[in-house]
Order: sequence, then structure tokens, then C-alpha cells
Amino acid sequence: MFGKGSKLYSIFNSKCPRCHEGDFFKYKLNFNPKKVTELHENCPKCNLKYMMEPSFFFGAMYVNYAIAVALFVAVFIIAKMFIGLSILQSFIAIIVVSLLFTPITLRLSRIIWINFFVSYDKDAKKLQAEK
Repeated sequence: MFGKGSKLYSIFNSKCPRCHEGDFFKYKLNFNPKKVTELHENCPKCNLKYMMEPSFFFGAMYVNYAIAVALFVAVFIIAKMFIGLSILQSFIAIIVVSLLFTPITLRLSRIIWINFFVSYDKDAKKLQAEK
């Protein structure tokens, strides 16, 4: 399920969705706002163009919204039900978690979005080498 060739492999390892070898992002996860979502223009291994059309990753905002809502609901339930925090304290916990997880959710939403449109091709690297 998490092996090479699955969408989950590409998503959780931040690899090219076509060849699963090239890095998707230029930089490893960090909290620098200028570097957090910066990606390569093309895959370093199979040359897949990541920005397939202008504003391609605009749709990733919807994915990020869904991830954020799920995260906020989970934090609220844990804070209110299991830890027993007040409503105000629960919302403060949501804000803190939101600030800490924003770089992760931004990156995750982009890699999920491109995986909707690009499938794994085990011969992608070979085809690129022949060109």
C-alpha cells in the first residue's frame, strides 16, 4: 500500500507522481515561508513538468481547506472531550496547531493535488533517458 508505485508512496515521500524517484519540492520541510512550497519546475529524474498549466496548484487550496478542517475538528474533539479544556482553551489549541502544521498541510495539499492528475509509470525514467 505504501510501496513504490502507489499514490501514497508519492504523497508521503514527496516524490514525483510519475517516476516516484525525483524530489517534488526543492527544499526539505522547513518553516521559511519563501521555501516551504517551492517546487522544481520539472522532475529531476523523468522531466515531468509539475506546473502543467498556469495556476495549476490553485485547486490545491481546496485540498488544503479539507485537510485543515479535518485537523481542526480533531484538535477540538481531543481538547474538549479527552483533555477537558474549555471552549476558549480549545480554540487556542486549534490556533496553535494551525500555526505549527501550516507548512505541512501546504506541502501535503500540493502533492495530493498533482497525484489526482498524474499516475505512476514505471517506464517514465527509461523513456526520458532515451530522448
